[in-house]
Amino acid sequence: MTEAIVAFLLAIWGTLTEMAPYLLFGFFFAGVLSIVIRPELVEQHLGGRGISQVVKAAIFGVPLPLCSCGVIPVAASLRRHGAGTGATTSFLISTPQTGVDSIMVTFSLLGPVFAIFRPLVSFVSGIFGGSLVNIFNRSGSTDEQYRPTCVGECCTGCEEGNRFVRVLRYGFVTLPKDINRALIIGIVVAGVISTVVPDDYFAGVLGGGILSMLVMMAAGIPVYVCATASVPIAAALIAKGISPGAALVFLMTGPATNAATVSTVWKTMGRRTAGIYLATVAGSAILFGLLLDFIYTERGTSAVSSMPWMVPGPVKIASAVLLLAVVIASFFHSSKVGEQAMSNKTEKRLGITIEGMSCDHCAQSIRRALMETPGVESAVVDYRKGEAVVTGRDFDVSRLQQAIEELGYTFIKSEPLEE
Repeated sequence: MTEAIVAFLLAIWGTLTEMAPYLLFGFFFAGVLSIVIRPELVEQHLGGRGISQVVKAAIFGVPLPLCSCGVIPVAASLRRHGAGTGATTSFLISTPQTGVDSIMVTFSLLGPVFAIFRPLVSFVSGIFGGSLVNIFNRSGSTDEQYRPTCVGECCTGCEEGNRFVRVLRYGFVTLPKDINRALIIGIVVAGVISTVVPDDYFAGVLGGGILSMLVMMAAGIPVYVCATASVPIAAALIAKGISPGAALVFLMTGPATNAATVSTVWKTMGRRTAGIYLATVAGSAILFGLLLDFIYTERGTSAVSSMPWMVPGPVKIASAVLLLAVVIASFFHSSKVGEQAMSNKTEKRLGITIEGMSCDHCAQSIRRALMETPGVESAVVDYRKGEAVVTGRDFDVSRLQQAIEELGYTFIKSEPLEE
């Protein structure tokens, strides 16, 4: 028993030291992207229904570090600000499959071929799915009745403050808050697989080809798996006999599809779009999984990366310690987004209970939607408590409810708050 525990802890530490330097760099670069690729910039380029908007949506989506829990409200916000259904679908498919942080972790654990192939697959599948939605929505359904682009201060104003500080805040505070639990679970599951499952076990049980891919798809589609946190699990599965293509299927379907995501797409963009979305992810996963297996077979190489020469051992250890500190600290950061303005007697304060929030991106999207509602002066959203506090004059509660539900969340109740 003691030997098994030691082996389990060593497997976790080995995974952590391999991925830590690259994930920390991914966090930093994600912070840079949070300033360079603002939601306002994305919205400016995704209006209409042409192929160019679909391609732009995939380009924007590939590097952004958003998992399915965070991409849904962002995509719904794009729709609110004029993005076409095809462009929104392209963004929904391409974004959660990858991101700059998950690309770096993929490079560290699965090597350069996998790290290049994964974002390319995300990009191509996003374009394909968005194009299909455009083709099948040519009838002019209500999905294409766009809202006018918001030009209020909430959308056009720039966040103040030192840019470098904002980069660090997003990369090492906001993003770790969103993925901390999933990252820990992913590393622990990878450790369990490495310790408990015998070498090449899955090769004998599942074999290769489409069968193993279908099994990975069945495991990946209904559950939520973070794009970054799923990489250690995929690396452990490959080490135990799963083919690289089957691991790719898991990496595509896990982050991009789950019950909550599909139901939200169905609710906000219609069942036809939801069907195309799911079929595109599943079909692309199988197709590109077979192609990746062919590439590795032709190269005669393994997908399990071993690159100790790239990062010195002391740097790996220091990075692992720093990553642990960042992840642990993320559990203690505030879950509130926004600041409450000083109110006077002519203003009213409203407390709202909201169901479905799970991350900082959820709270940011809801706050933005509330701030766009006429009469709202300020809004504070707490995703852990599932609450929002709105301050303003003459705002319509039904409009607030509509803004929240259009993002895919549930408006439970509202009640006036005393000063």
